[in-house]
Amino acid sequence: MAAQGSVLEVAVVGAGLAGLACAGSLRDSGHAVTVFEKSRGPGGRASTRHEGPLSFDHGAQYFTVRDPEFQRIVDGWHELGVAVPWRGRVSVLGEGGGGMAGAEVERWVGVPGMSALGRQLASELAVRYGTRVAELAREGTTWRLAGDGGVELGRYQAVVVSAPPAQTAALLEQAAPLVAARLSGVQMAPCWAVMAAFPKPLGLPFSGAFVVGGSPLAWVACDSSKPGRAPVPEAWVLHASPGWSAVHLEDPSEPVAGALLQAFSQTLGRRLDQPVHLRAHRWRYALPEGALAERCLVDETGSIVMCGDWCGGPRIEGAVLSGLAAASALAAG
Repeated sequence: MAAQGSVLEVAVVGAGLAGLACAGSLRDSGHAVTVFEKSRGPGGRASTRHEGPLSFDHGAQYFTVRDPEFQRIVDGWHELGVAVPWRGRVSVLGEGGGGMAGAEVERWVGVPGMSALGRQLASELAVRYGTRVAELAREGTTWRLAGDGGVELGRYQAVVVSAPPAQTAALLEQAAPLVAARLSGVQMAPCWAVMAAFPKPLGLPFSGAFVVGGSPLAWVACDSSKPGRAPVPEAWVLHASPGWSAVHLEDPSEPVAGALLQAFSQTLGRRLDQPVHLRAHRWRYALPEGALAERCLVDETGSIVMCGDWCGGPRIEGAVLSGLAAASALAAG
């Protein structure tokens, strides 16, 4: 897309980790980049919810490192103090469970919360928060972006879309129908997340656990056990399984929170203290199912690129590497 030495004006739709990694790489290569994000902050599902003095990593819980390129990025985060290893014991609970899970795996977390990763990636970028890109249309050699109500957002030579597959396909249905059609095979499973805080420590012999055996829960974690978090009140995050979340996707949040707290109590086989805080959050697009093998997708003009954790790997590492691949595709196109 970019002739050698030329500067591209690029719009990046979505300030999740994939979009931010892409935008940062393009900026470092000298291109002019504007990021559009419909929510109030960066990071996507690598986020931290603040409730008064409490905080919860209610989306991505931790991340691992396999790829050398991602390792270099994590090393930089570590030097800046925004990511550190989490040494907490991780177990397997439920019928057929027991013992530790992946004791040899090094798990990393953002500090003081998972949202620190997105904030770091966005720190030197031009990001327009609270701005949804609703329309994308070709005008001559540029793409015109419009928001809700047709509000003009600007014209750009290239566009990167890092939203979930369903939203990406809807935005690109007219602009890039061939690649948009490929997204029909990529589904995102939902996840209900419960944030609970208890007045005193639960005294459990683990910091996080995968839950098996038919429970509504898939994962539980003590956020207070992670570095940089307040120990009291003890904060816990409970993630429902994809199947349970799908069945109860449109349920009100209050009964969902109660049902998953009860499931936590049943899994532990003990009565829990009344939490001082209890709230549920619905992640409508949480876990990629049938992710594409490619790191990113490029339309036939070479000026629209799609990236995300549904390309090449459903983890934080996969999202970041997908964003870097999208930047490389534009620069080499």
